[in-house]
Amino acid sequence: MTTSTERHSNSNSGVLYLAFELGKNSWKLAFTVGLGQKPRLKTVAAGVTGQVLREITEAKRRFGLPAEASVRSCYEAGPDSFWLHRWLVGQGIDNHVVDSSSIEVNRRERRAKSDGLDATKLAEMLVRYDLGETRVWRVVQPPTPDQEDARHLHREIEIMQHEQRQLGNRMAGLLLAIGVRVTVNRRFGQRLAQLKQWDGTPLPAELLKRLAGEFERWQLVHRQLLAAERTMNAQTQQEAATSPALQHLLSLRGIGAKGAWLLLREGLIWRKFRNRRQVASMAGLVPTPYGSGTIDREQGISKAGNARVRTLLVELGWGWLNYQRESALTRWYYQRFAAGNRRSRKVGIVALARKLLVALWRCAAHGEVPIGARQVNWRDKFRRSKTCPVAA
Repeated sequence: MTTSTERHSNSNSGVLYLAFELGKNSWKLAFTVGLGQKPRLKTVAAGVTGQVLREITEAKRRFGLPAEASVRSCYEAGPDSFWLHRWLVGQGIDNHVVDSSSIEVNRRERRAKSDGLDATKLAEMLVRYDLGETRVWRVVQPPTPDQEDARHLHREIEIMQHEQRQLGNRMAGLLLAIGVRVTVNRRFGQRLAQLKQWDGTPLPAELLKRLAGEFERWQLVHRQLLAAERTMNAQTQQEAATSPALQHLLSLRGIGAKGAWLLLREGLIWRKFRNRRQVASMAGLVPTPYGSGTIDREQGISKAGNARVRTLLVELGWGWLNYQRESALTRWYYQRFAAGNRRSRKVGIVALARKLLVALWRCAAHGEVPIGARQVNWRDKFRRSKTCPVAA
């Protein structure tokens, strides 16, 4: 039986703990004062901050806390992003945004799940975290509004590139169905009227009309994409004049304007990493060993990180092998994986991507040039390129 003394030792006296389970239409709030206290559950309309403040005031009264008692809260990172965090901090509440993939779960094949249970679990974990059990989850470092806003341009470019590929593949697929193989590019509209079916007859009228409409949309996306890339190139060049971190990255042969832009905008510097393990975890490039008794195997990388950075680093890794042949990283890769098969080399490029990310972080944050890496004048990359190459 738990005594009152034991209950007091499992709580932070004078603190109200609040966990949010955020939904599209409603939020579930779980209030507690310690591990021995059953959470008080309340539901409020999503986004109505006034109701949250009223429930906090009522919770303090119910738990016998003074009106000036401190409040500590948490919620899982999701569609609501960081505006709620900023509002909570503005109200004097110590808030944590939690990486949902780091939260421990019951390993049963089927387990009960509801918003109330999730909020209760978060509240209990918040108390444990506050009492010193820091490994209970991983806390996300929220960006400032300016840092968050700076990520829109390259993400918009990524979306437009996907849309352009999707439109091009659809047009190529429609033509392939009637025996026509053609590459969709800027001259596609000029060639469309001359295309013939497999038997030499003109394209059907409705198909021709549909292809013309699809190509019109392709041209619109293409123009927007070129404009966005020019904007990125101009902003990168302007920023490089005053940013030592950007200059350090661009001075490395094999790192282009787009790659350097994305790394810095996605948090290579502002996340304030303390060691290389934290850097690798940002991109999910950390190992996941599995050991039990006599079983000892590697499950691959976690992938619980920024997919954009991870994809970029794999691409930069292949480019690094071509542009930095004398670097220590390239020699390490060839000594370790060059003699292997195709799968081994692909595994090796992921390992190289992890090492390269750490090396780029040290270069951008501390000016440490990777061992054996060739350097160039970063200004030359803007003179040679009209767009934003990933590697140059």
